This record gives sequence, C-alpha cells and structure tokens, in this order.
Amino acid sequence: MGVRNKITVVGAGNVGATAAHWLAAKELGDVVLVDIVEGVPQGKALDLAEAAPVEGFDVRLTGANNYDDTDNSDVVIITAGLARKPGMSRDDLLKTNAKIVSDVVAEVVRRSPNSILIIVSNPLDAMCQVALRRSGFPKSRVIGMAGVLDAARMRSFLAEALNCSVENVTAFVLGVVATGLDFGGWSEPDPRAGLFTFLGSGAILGILRVATHNLRSEDSR
Repeated sequence: MGVRNKITVVGAGNVGATAAHWLAAKELGDVVLVDIVEGVPQGKALDLAEAAPVEGFDVRLTGANNYDDTDNSDVVIITAGLARKPGMSRDDLLKTNAKIVSDVVAEVVRRSPNSILIIVSNPLDAMCQVALRRSGFPKSRVIGMAGVLDAARMRSFLAEALNCSVENVTAFVLGVVATGLDFGGWSEPDPRAGLFTFLGSGAILGILRVATHNLRSEDSR
C-alpha cells in the first residue's frame, strides 16, 4: 500500500462529520477528526471506520481532542466555530470565530507547515483572511469553500425551477459569500458577486417552457 494523503478536519459537528464522511467514502486520504468535546470525534471516527467494511472504503480514521495526531497533514479543513443561531448574521460571529480560527491555525501551522487550508467557518471571507494572516501561507494554500457552495446551490435551484437535470446546468459564483443569493426565492443577487451560468439543451428547453407559460398567462388576463 502506497503513502496516502492525510486530511485533518477540525470541528466534529454536523459539517465536520459530514466532510469526514465524504472524505472517507471517496478514499481521498486518511482522516483525523479533531474537536474539543471529549468523546465526540472519537465516536464519529469509530462509526465511520466500522462502516468501511460494508461500504468498501479503506482509510484510517482517527478522532482526537488535540492536534498531536494531525502532524504532517496534507490538507486541513477548518469547520470549528460557533454556529449561527436564529436571527444571527454571519457577521455576528466575527469576533468569536476569529479567535477560534486563529488559535486553530496556529496549532496547524506548527504541526503541518506544508498543508493546504480549506476554510468553512463563518463568516467565511473574514475567516479566510484570519487564516491567511495567521498562517503566513501563500494565498494559493488558503482556500474558502464559498464559491463551490453558492454555485452548487444556484445549480440546484435553477434545475428545480426549470424541471431539468442538474447535469444540464453549470454555474460559477465569484466573489464574497452572498447572503443575498437567495435563488430559492428568486431575490435579487448580491451585486458584489459575479454570476456566470451555462445551460445545456434541457435547461434551455425548460426556460422556453416557462417563458411560453408566462406569455399564455399574460394573454389570458
């Protein structure tokens, strides 16, 4: 067996545990799940490890409450931080999560100085800046996941609205994480974000059907 990638996920809540799940299932590397709550990362890592014989993946899964097992990680995914509560904006989390992310990055840099950081913690764009400055890494090694998330949401909502396959819609959302990008309700997009959408033939037919329906509705009034 050759040398496998080593991926650390910091934060074993819903997002971190789900990330660890997909990493393991896709065999992208051995996974270390870190969380400050004793027993939580160990339990979730054990659950995933015991699923391996059934699902047919082969990676090493480790749960820990400190960073000792994260040495020489190739990729570190940071999901740690307080979650938003009802009525809170991403910016409400700024000060608290900046301290958390800063402390995490300091631990990571000490043990995995050649790693790539993928930031998930909110408010995401601000946390990317915190990680970039705290780590001293080149910007090519500090990556926020907002673009792929917003693009996936846009593809999903467009495909649902047009009654076509998501495979026929390719979208790119560039810019800051935009709370105004509420395509489910078709609100106006955030002007700071750049939106680029390419539609396959199925999606184009869907647009034509919607347009035809709207025209007929107007004519019948």
